[in-house]
Amino acid sequence: MKKSNYGPKKSDQKKANNHQESRVSNFSNERKKDYAKVNGGVFLYTKPLSVGDLSKAINVPSSEIIKFLFLEGKMVTINQLLDDDMIGEVCLQFGYDFKKEEVEDKTHFETLKIEDDPASLKERPPVVTIMGHVDHGKTTLIDSIRSSRIVDTEAGAITQEIGAYQKEVDGKKITFIDTPGHAAFTAMRARGASVTDIVILVVAADDGVMPQTIEAIDHAKAAGVPIIVAVNKIDAPGAKPQKVLEQLMAHDVIAEEYGGDVMTVEISAKKGINIDALLEMIALKAEMLELKANPSRYAMGTVLEAELDKGVGPKATLLVQNGTLNAGDYVVVGETYGKIRRMNNEHGAMLKSASPSTPVSVIGLNGVPSAGDRFMAFESEKEAREIADARALEKQNAARSGTAAMSLSDLNNLIKAAKVQDVNVMVKADTDGTAQALKTNLEKMSTEEVKIHVLSASAGAISDNDILLASASNAIIFGFNVRPDARVRTLAAEQKVEIHLHNIIYELLDEMEAALKGMAVVEKVEKIIGEAEIRHIWKMAHVGTIGGSYVRSGVIKAKSKVRLIRDGVVIYDGTLGSLKRYKDDASEVKEGYECGLTIAGYNDIKEGDIVECYALVEKED
Repeated sequence: MKKSNYGPKKSDQKKANNHQESRVSNFSNERKKDYAKVNGGVFLYTKPLSVGDLSKAINVPSSEIIKFLFLEGKMVTINQLLDDDMIGEVCLQFGYDFKKEEVEDKTHFETLKIEDDPASLKERPPVVTIMGHVDHGKTTLIDSIRSSRIVDTEAGAITQEIGAYQKEVDGKKITFIDTPGHAAFTAMRARGASVTDIVILVVAADDGVMPQTIEAIDHAKAAGVPIIVAVNKIDAPGAKPQKVLEQLMAHDVIAEEYGGDVMTVEISAKKGINIDALLEMIALKAEMLELKANPSRYAMGTVLEAELDKGVGPKATLLVQNGTLNAGDYVVVGETYGKIRRMNNEHGAMLKSASPSTPVSVIGLNGVPSAGDRFMAFESEKEAREIADARALEKQNAARSGTAAMSLSDLNNLIKAAKVQDVNVMVKADTDGTAQALKTNLEKMSTEEVKIHVLSASAGAISDNDILLASASNAIIFGFNVRPDARVRTLAAEQKVEIHLHNIIYELLDEMEAALKGMAVVEKVEKIIGEAEIRHIWKMAHVGTIGGSYVRSGVIKAKSKVRLIRDGVVIYDGTLGSLKRYKDDASEVKEGYECGLTIAGYNDIKEGDIVECYALVEKED
């Protein structure tokens, strides 16, 4: 595509129209074009064509094309779409060279390859997200930053209208985004919204690295976002800031003082100690990142949050990432559209325009978009409406067909087709030692053609957070001696995330190795039949420990294979010993009913344990 200031501000529209004539032209006309022509003996096309369309384009009877393909062993009809290979074969047979041209469709404006003139790029503020373990002081730090002595350009800095705000350091702004947690951060990435430039990792000096600290590290690394560590609560009894930095080294977060590249600062969010130093560190990191954008074109960005306000209708908080958003602009936001009727900053002040990295609250949309949706401003309401309608239709079709994250079958097929270079993997195990051992062995399987990236390897149950991270990163989850509960399995199915569970290390490694070699994956798969929760226990002589249970999902079947799960970790794998309803033997007990059960050869049952009933079945194609 030509270098252009795509989507200029209204004052520059006439000039910009001359720059935007070729591939990114009027949307309505673009939808109507046939996109096939012969130019100097070269057949140019941009999408699959039917035999009839190809016949007209190269002036060869359709019967001749059908006959030629038939002799090549391909049966086609006049209305059948031909793929690139068949179009190429036909062109060469009838004396044409051929070339497929890529046409950028404004329906998918987030993928448009717009080349900005380097002279039009201006420095923009960094966008920062604060993450860390619960109770380590994230909220206190956010409040402290809002009311810090580094004064905002506007009054009322503490008043917060929207979930984002800006601070000014030495005349330069920093944009902070409030996120309710790691799940929100990753859910945005799952929707293709990379909004964060820097992550502030908050770690309490008196508590050290905790599970959610590790989660935050994994999420930041998966997003490719640099981390600044804020060691908080340095004024608390028992604070050990140096111990925190040492613990972080085990997770490849190495402070500058230990020879790494991660900036660190010791703070007390509660007392406001070193908050100015943290802000100055963020400004320095932003300067090193050389963040730039073009403010002289129509705005593009991401939805941070949205709601239906009873007083004003659909209301959305947008983060402008490139261009300038003006009051009165026509925008497409996800599958909605509208005219910006009113635009406010975080203090409620009305704005006429918003430059890159500025968060704003807008009204004027015809519906409520979703957090993580992308937006772009366009020239006219008609164009915006047509694009929004096309996006809505595509979303409906995609929902019917479903999309999936990477699976071992996909990996198998892609390797056979030589179309894969990087594979993302997550490991969850019953112990940290096992998780790290699996990480090491999986990474050793990398070849020149395929690089395995282990995004995270940790002990504990597979959680909702793991599923969201896998979905956002197109990753496969391997579990060793751990089990996802029914809620997590449901989320994995919704997100199309594949989970492979094992209790023998070499079988897990063999499965991955087979996929990497392009070999057939294991045909036998587990099917979860049912899940019961142990609510009471009692012991009987000659019987053992009996678990009074409630069937939470599916059905529990007598003599079936079962696992005993405690806090998401597999304690025992065996067979159901007995199953009773009241005093009678039962062949099965369904969801919503109570039962008594025993596990053959195992008596260490505790209240709160989960009994998972499963079977091995042949994998469906």
